[in-house]
Amino acid sequence: MIKAAMGVIAGFLMWFAVATLGNMLVRVLLPGYRAAEAALAFTLSMLLARLAVGALSSIGAGFVCAQVAGRSRKATYVLALLLVVLFIPVHYALRARFPLWYHLAFLGTLAPLVIAGGALRAPRNAVMPR
Repeated sequence: MIKAAMGVIAGFLMWFAVATLGNMLVRVLLPGYRAAEAALAFTLSMLLARLAVGALSSIGAGFVCAQVAGRSRKATYVLALLLVVLFIPVHYALRARFPLWYHLAFLGTLAPLVIAGGALRAPRNAVMPR
């Protein structure tokens, strides 16, 4: 139970760490992103970059959660649910600022990508190929 809770916490922190670093990278790589970010006036490529950062954050969070939680698959599901519950009000508040497809893509892939990230963890007793 403690390992599962620690896994959820670690995954949660990992989501925001990857998102923060990814956002910094997008600011550097996409011209005009910083100005668009201030006004929430993103181009299609900027929206897609934001979704990619979210996807990587979700996969990383699920992976870290599973690594820390060990055998508890429930921890990854709890993390996925926690992130969805956290982001629904955020996206609701921003509903007029972004296209509907963006909200649906982010929220619709959030839990499956966290769970997929958790599935990437190798079993503790797996034999590594040489």
